[in-house]
Amino acid sequence: MKALLIVSLLTLTACAETTQAVDGVARRSAKAAVAETFATRFPMVPKAAVTPFSDCVIDNASAREIGEFAKDAVIGVSETTVALVRSVIERPETQSCITKAGLAALTA
Repeated sequence: MKALLIVSLLTLTACAETTQAVDGVARRSAKAAVAETFATRFPMVPKAAVTPFSDCVIDNASAREIGEFAKDAVIGVSETTVALVRSVIERPETQSCITKAGLAALTA
């Protein structure tokens, strides 16, 4: 019985680590798509603010939205990507993050 419990715990730990690794890869890919979107479709965003703004969008996106952004990193940024970025930007938490990030980028 103890052995079964130990094996179960090890399996759960391995699954959690795998999930974290997959999530990390998806977030990095998603961040690349969002950064490309800011750089190519939002010309008013200063170059120094692209990375911090992208971080704000990813940090406030749902798992489904991150999946969509990660897919766009592979197939290319489209108007659907732009619409999704705008949707996440409209959230109060994202706006607050972008305001702070923008001030930091401008004073750096």
